[in-house]
Amino acid sequence: METVYRPAGPLDLSGTLGQLGRGPYDPTTTWDLGGMWRTWRTPEGPATLRVLRPAADGSVHAAAWGPGAHWVISAVPELLGRGDDWAGLDVSAHPLLRQSLHRNPGLRLTRTGLVLEALLPAIIEQRVTSLEAYRSWARLLRWYGEPAPGPAPEGMRVVPTLQQWRGIPSWDWHRAGVDPRRARAVQAVLVLAPSLERTIGAADSLDAAEAALRTISGVGQWTAAETLQRSHAHPDLVSVGDYHLAHQVGEALTGSRVDDDGMLELLEPWRGQRQRVVRLILASGFRFQRRGPRITLQDHRWH
Repeated sequence: METVYRPAGPLDLSGTLGQLGRGPYDPTTTWDLGGMWRTWRTPEGPATLRVLRPAADGSVHAAAWGPGAHWVISAVPELLGRGDDWAGLDVSAHPLLRQSLHRNPGLRLTRTGLVLEALLPAIIEQRVTSLEAYRSWARLLRWYGEPAPGPAPEGMRVVPTLQQWRGIPSWDWHRAGVDPRRARAVQAVLVLAPSLERTIGAADSLDAAEAALRTISGVGQWTAAETLQRSHAHPDLVSVGDYHLAHQVGEALTGSRVDDDGMLELLEPWRGQRQRVVRLILASGFRFQRRGPRITLQDHRWH
């Protein structure tokens, strides 16, 4: 099944879809010179999506395979940021942001519409280094995921079904490097999974969706932000608690590192669009200072 999407303006494919992959080991996501391969566990079943980089006329060609092919093809416009409107973002007062917006006119926030696929890896990333979390995610998918349908690159996997997630024994969570606390948090989410997408989807605002998500045991501010940034293209939620992010925002906007409170104060003028500002900072090419621990300490990701 194929489609051609014609965005209204420029599209940065890597900048828009790049946040979906969970590190270099993620068997759900592969990039090459032509574009991206991505697997999905859709409401209609597993699917593989191939999205090519924009053609000379700006059009984007996509193809999908598997029982969920129709679902994911229908989702392509939202995946590529059709619903993400940056027109109201005014960064003219800050040189770095102004230049980044000028240099990255095709940057958009992706919307997958799949809460669980964004939530589970976010939980696994709590309280550990990114590298540890990426390895754990990859191991679990290699052991319990299923082969990607269609002509996907070798080794790609689709995330497990609910039954498969629920059936993972405690020793395999341990072998994958996931401690009991995070494993229990995943299991708490899985209990609610049948109604989770419906509950979040029925929320009358993004704030209500965040509030509903945070009622789940083990899901707090950081995890909810990481989830809704991907599942709902949330334009405002900031990943408060990220070890590096506050430092990066502070350095980019003021030249000095700040803590979470300082970061939120700096981003306050753009409330409602703070995630877009963060994305501009990360896409700016700004060279952040490399001080502090060699290991990426993210113990703050406890919620």
